[in-house]
Amino acid sequence: MNRTLAALMISAAALSTALAAAPALAQSAKGPTAVVSPQPLPIDDSRPRVFLGGSIDMGGAPDWQAAMTAALADTDVVILNPRRPDWNPNWRPEADEPEFRRQVEWELAALESADVIVMYFAPGTQSPISLLEMGLHARGGKLIVLAPEGFWRKGNVDITAQAYGVKQVQTLPELTAAVREALSTAASKGRFAR
Repeated sequence: MNRTLAALMISAAALSTALAAAPALAQSAKGPTAVVSPQPLPIDDSRPRVFLGGSIDMGGAPDWQAAMTAALADTDVVILNPRRPDWNPNWRPEADEPEFRRQVEWELAALESADVIVMYFAPGTQSPISLLEMGLHARGGKLIVLAPEGFWRKGNVDITAQAYGVKQVQTLPELTAAVREALSTAASKGRFAR
């Protein structure tokens, strides 16, 4: 098992600790709604929203978004996941490519609508679009970032996070706990009070 995959394996004890970190979201009546690109973003949903940004690398990065979604299974939130199951690597990364444009526009709208933006930069990946998105939202107060050793631009991420007061964590269980705490805070404020 490689280190990247091993890093993604969250132990049951650590996950239990993270799940208990935000009781205001736990045991919700409705449960989470996962919105995966390119599904339409919900308009009239007042629940807190979390965008799961970070390493995808055109499907080459481990699916950490699935693990985070599972960790939030007992919450009453909207999970915005840019990892498309139908992504076609043959789509040209150009503005006139309809599906590529659709993906980029979905991500930009989802980022803007999110109360919490997660950026996980997996070791061994490059994630240039996630770096761009982190830069766009570094001043917004919504980011939670994990850039472990082995991410090729960890230093850039660390310096930028420090410069703009972006919350950083060191492990996936810490990331889960921080996301749950931020969503709990967002839930207590109400959707339009933010």
